[in-house]
This record gives sequence, C-alpha cells and structure tokens, in this order.
Amino acid sequence: MPDGLRADMTTRLRSTLTGHEHGIWSVATAVVNGRPVAVTGSHDETVRVWDLSDGRPVGGPLIGHNGLICNGEVWAVATAEVDGRPVAISGGGSNLIQMWDLATGRHLGEPLGQGIGRVCAVATTVVERRSVAVTGHADGSVRVWDLAGREQIGEPLAGHTDWVEAVATVAVDGRPVAVTGGSDRTVRVWDLSDRVQSGEPFTGHTNEVRAVAAAVVDGRAIAVTGDFDGTVRVWDLATLQPAAEPLEAHSEVGALTTAVVGSRLLALVGSADGTVRIWDPVTGRLIDELEGHKGMVRGAAMAVVDGRPVAVTGSNDRTVRVWDLTGLAAPVGYAGTCR
Repeated sequence: MPDGLRADMTTRLRSTLTGHEHGIWSVATAVVNGRPVAVTGSHDETVRVWDLSDGRPVGGPLIGHNGLICNGEVWAVATAEVDGRPVAISGGGSNLIQMWDLATGRHLGEPLGQGIGRVCAVATTVVERRSVAVTGHADGSVRVWDLAGREQIGEPLAGHTDWVEAVATVAVDGRPVAVTGGSDRTVRVWDLSDRVQSGEPFTGHTNEVRAVAAAVVDGRAIAVTGDFDGTVRVWDLATLQPAAEPLEAHSEVGALTTAVVGSRLLALVGSADGTVRIWDPVTGRLIDELEGHKGMVRGAAMAVVDGRPVAVTGSNDRTVRVWDLTGLAAPVGYAGTCR
C-alpha cells in the first residue's frame, strides 16, 4: 500500500453522482453562492452541475450543444469568474463554445464562437485583468477568448500539427502562460501576454498527449503531462526543461489535475483502467490509488468541501465520484524541490 496510509482504499470515496446518460469527458469545479460545485461535460451532449456538499444535481442538465453541426458531445469544461459571477465554459463536437451562468443555469448570450472547429480542451486564467479562456481545437489551433467582451483575442496560436487535446494555465515569473498537449506528441508553452510560443516544444512523449495540468511548487511553475502510452512527465516552465524523472502510469492517461494538500503537491492521474493514481510529481513517489470507476477516467478536478480537500473524477462509466484526500499532506521532514 503506497506510503502505508490506509488498509482500505474504498474509504476515500465520499459520494458517487449519477445522472449523465453517457460517458463523462470533462470535469471542473467552482464555488457558487458559497457552495462548492462540480461542472461536468458528457457524451450525452449535456453539461451538469453538482452540489459537492450533498451530492445532488443543481437544477437540470444544461442543453445547448445538441443538434448542431457535427455532434454535440461536450469534450471540455472550465470555470471562471466574469463580472463578479461564476460561469462555466463548455465546448466539444458542436463547433461552438457556450458560456453559462452557474448561479442561474442559463446561457450567457450567444456562443463565443461558431464554426471554429471542434473544441477538445479549455482552461481559464486572467490576462491583463481580463478573464480569458484558452481553447484547443481539432485543427491544431489554440485560441484565446475575452470572456467579458465575448470575443476572440487576436489570431489563433499556431504550432501544433494535430488535435490539441489538453490545455492548462499557470503563472510563470508573474506572467500568464498556457501549456498545451496534442496528438502530435508535443507539449507547447505559450506566453499569453505576448501571444507567442515560449521556446521549443517539449518532446519525449511517444504517443498523443491526452492530459495536462500545471501548478506552482516552491515558487517554481511546473507542468505535468500524460500520454496514451501511460507515461507522465514533469516539466519546469521557467527553464523549459524536465523537472523530474517520468512517472510510469498504469495505462493510457485520460485525465490529470494537481493541487497542494498541506505542504505537498499532488498529481492525480486518471487512466483507461478506471483507476486514479496519486503521485508526488516532484519526488516521483506513488502516494495512493483510488479504485471504483469501471471505465476510462477522462476528467479530474480538485475542490474543498466542508474544509476537506477532495478530488472529483468523471469516467466513461457515466459516474462522477468524489474522493476525500484528507491525510495526504506531506509527512514530517518532507522537502519537495524540483531538480
């Protein structure tokens, strides 16, 4: 048992949320009216919102991707605050980006983009005091959107030669950047202020990069990336070099998220075999493993519920699971630093 933390892995499961009719592709979290919620996008062409405190759905499914060009599968969701209100941004096979008011469950105006190509991934951040979304597309483009102004900022960022399947954002030396991974097996870093690529692409993945997460540890920004071969790599975003040895996941990586619990940075890796493994990405130590999903884990996010850190995961098995991460803070004497 990793780290000798517990004898029964099922004890971390806090709740299982059901309601989606098909598999879940993406998960994000937010706080709405003081309550933590999860936002999920599914193959069933809907977005759903869940109250993480009681495990109940918040209203009905959000419908707006179905019946349009191509299919309406929702492949990507993210959350942000725009003009003081919590919102969700969703995209997928319908060639458009929808924005939702999480307090009311209603659309916020017309879609941000239409006919822009399938949306494979989305993340949000703040650039020059503006809330923005960064989207990755099937045509290899990366686009940046002003969420308040509801318009694309400049021309698409070009460099990937195939589907952009994952996007994460973080600040590097005070500057907002996006980290993207794609079917072309590369990971690219973009300076969102200057709208240029930072350095050369990261190489080393031997298959399509399905998942990306980013975090700051000991004042240093890192990215964690996972591929279809089941390898997880850690990158220093300041030096644009590997920050640690690769982690060997179990099977194809479908989801990644990072969070600091106590003083320890955790990387949660969801895979095709339905498991979620928890790593210390700096030391390379496997900390724990969560079992319960019966299909590929495609979405993962972190939240705080009732003062306790939790992970929220979504799977092809149509369920959303909430896991209690209490007790995973760094042990006494822990000193995790990137090399």
